[in-house]
Amino acid sequence: MDDYLPALLAQASQLISGEFHRIVLAHGFTVTEWRVLASLAGGRALSTGELARVSVTKQPTVTRIIHRLVERGEVVRIDDANDRRVTLVRITDQGSRLVAQLIALAREHEAKVLQPFGSEQSAALKLALQRIIALHPPDGMPAADS
Repeated sequence: MDDYLPALLAQASQLISGEFHRIVLAHGFTVTEWRVLASLAGGRALSTGELARVSVTKQPTVTRIIHRLVERGEVVRIDDANDRRVTLVRITDQGSRLVAQLIALAREHEAKVLQPFGSEQSAALKLALQRIIALHPPDGMPAADS
């Protein structure tokens, strides 16, 4: 199993994420708060379900985190103009300011992790991982372009 892809991905993810999670905790955020805020940092509003998927967190946990972030003024809930049953979440200016430093630190951490591989191999690794993700959507259905 030393070369089994899922095991290798899980080990690499745990090791690399764990390094950065210590930084997140030192800045006063939980890992899930960081993941949710970072997912919203681009300014695009996302549904709770989308946030759960991109933050790799169970939806009930994301719902609790959103409630906490709303209370702290870091995100707001907004109605979806296309579907009244859906509530979207958007980061506030305050939330953006708070998470900006962590995003910069995340980029520094990523650069340190990838530095031994050089830019070409790093880009190829990211592309391969993005392709794996695209080919294995969370609902188990094959991707439309596969």
